[in-house]
Amino acid sequence: MVDTLVLPAAGALTERDIAPDLDLVAEIDRLRREKNAVILAHYYQDGEIQDLADFVGDSLDLSRKAAATTADMIVFCGVRFMGEVAKIVSPTKTVVIPDAEAGCSLEDSCQPNAFRHFRRRHPDHVAVTYINCSAEVKALSDVIVTSSNAETIIRQLPADRPILFAPDRHLGAYLARKTGRDMTLWPGTCIVHETFSERELIKLKTRHPNAKVAAHPECPEAILNHADHVGSTRAILEFVTASPAEEFIIATEPHIIHQMEKAVPHKRFMRAPGADGSCDCANCPFMAKNTLEKVYLCMMNAAPRIEIPEDLRVRAWQPLQRMLDMSAPIPVARNAAE
Repeated sequence: MVDTLVLPAAGALTERDIAPDLDLVAEIDRLRREKNAVILAHYYQDGEIQDLADFVGDSLDLSRKAAATTADMIVFCGVRFMGEVAKIVSPTKTVVIPDAEAGCSLEDSCQPNAFRHFRRRHPDHVAVTYINCSAEVKALSDVIVTSSNAETIIRQLPADRPILFAPDRHLGAYLARKTGRDMTLWPGTCIVHETFSERELIKLKTRHPNAKVAAHPECPEAILNHADHVGSTRAILEFVTASPAEEFIIATEPHIIHQMEKAVPHKRFMRAPGADGSCDCANCPFMAKNTLEKVYLCMMNAAPRIEIPEDLRVRAWQPLQRMLDMSAPIPVARNAAE
């Protein structure tokens, strides 16, 4: 597997070097100006990181917004594959992430060599791969999709071609039901969306009969069966904002609620519960690795930094470009020389 992450050099600043009285927000703002940086925060980041970001959103949308800026540095507060996507579409910009260990259970479940063998066993299939994967797996795919555009793209594929869908089997099964397409599913799952309990969700709905349930399609089918709305993180935010309902149960990573409460503060949002009835089970442990201290340090050290070999970057860009061509393309450099 190609290592796309450059760690801080020996002698780089660490958390031990940060004075306890340092105003981190002010220092991050200073570095943003000095380094001509744009700060991106995924909806699943802690609220204090969302509030200092230039853009908050879903992973691909953030990378596209950063590509359209004149920034020299992209600070991607999310997980590693998101930083890779930002580097793929902005090859001349420096891309840093706050924590080198901020991974993704879906990416971890789908290693390049195993995926390569999976493809070889199904040579007649179209490989449709969810964006939550490594650059190497993207490079082995025919087209990349997001939870926002997957259904639209799948409906454009030749009807006589079976589909391989990786790495999220719940999203793949949902799309197969929606489109009626024959799909062979990779067995990966998101550890966040796996935690929700149908039994406890029914109990919560019973206590709040007027609450609408909004769920991400990475949830198991048993949870989606109770949803009033199924969609991407951004689509869920748009749903609760536009809906006349006053109460909502949110079946995705709960930090999205920060944006909901800012957009419609008069409404009530409840976290979908886990098996023990707790509402704290769905916090993504990878997203939680990012802190203000680490945002400051990655900007100071210009690391952890995403660096992708150009041949891999181009191969990973091709299925992303195919996705954009089938949805809403924007101009992006095809190689570092452009």
